Amino acid sequence: MFRPGWVQTEVARGEPCVLRMSAMSSQPNSREPAAAAHNTSDLYAPTNDHPAGHRGVQKYIHVVGSSVFIDTVIADDSWDRHVVGIVQEEAWWAVDVPPDAEDPSYGAALDLYSYHGRSSPGEWLAAGRAVQLVEWARTHRFCGRCATPTEPSPGERGMKCPACGLIAYPRVAPAMITLVTRGEPGPDQEALLARGTNFPIPMYSCLAGFVEPGEDLEGAVVREVAEEVGLVVGNVRYLQSQPWPFPHSLMIGFHADYLSGDLVLQEDEIVDANWYRKDDLPPIPPAISVARQLIDAWVNDPG
Repeated sequence: MFRPGWVQTEVARGEPCVLRMSAMSSQPNSREPAAAAHNTSDLYAPTNDHPAGHRGVQKYIHVVGSSVFIDTVIADDSWDRHVVGIVQEEAWWAVDVPPDAEDPSYGAALDLYSYHGRSSPGEWLAAGRAVQLVEWARTHRFCGRCATPTEPSPGERGMKCPACGLIAYPRVAPAMITLVTRGEPGPDQEALLARGTNFPIPMYSCLAGFVEPGEDLEGAVVREVAEEVGLVVGNVRYLQSQPWPFPHSLMIGFHADYLSGDLVLQEDEIVDANWYRKDDLPPIPPAISVARQLIDAWVNDPG
């Protein structure tokens, strides 16, 4: 999975740059910490030009709304496109399908959740990146300061206003997600899992929330846990991160220790929360999410 430190690169038509990404296996039940195995330097090599001499297959991620349809031929060469990267020696491009255009997939386009089960990890990351880039370009066609139509900013991934010079870069919203545990490591240790009001299915997960301006990541963990369930936590330590293209988050995973307090739920955010042992877990998120990886790492830690 991608990690912090992406290089911003040039948009769309002409001679854009490429991110080189390789597929990797995801083993949610592995005992090896995910953070030790995944690093951006292992996943891509950025360049400001189209890779010279590339003769591999071209693939086009047609973004229909927020769903994707992938083909080796672009449906309409006049549609805006953005370079995504090299996936398994194939050059992938994001194509913005206009809302009034005929659906090139004829109804076969998949949302990113559905595509996850039909793709390799590298392909899914590329598709998520494509959706984010297309949506960013759609929503930054005009300058936010003076309303002048924007243009691609040469040499970087940005939309620049030719009138006032303001540059808009792809939006990434950092959000912390944390597994809170209490008790000594071992079979009797418990983890706090909660069910959010917006969960599409009945399941329990780690607590999460967006980082506020002027706040560090560890501070966000402490604040969000206090706000959502009324507990005081400490010893906050980073575990791993995950790009989450719903719509443009970067999930940053932590482990924190319970210090004090009783569960008092923020009812507009949390339906239920409780402490669970490793051998008595409720329904938890699927392997697509960093939440599941945090839970699995705790379960598989012999402590």
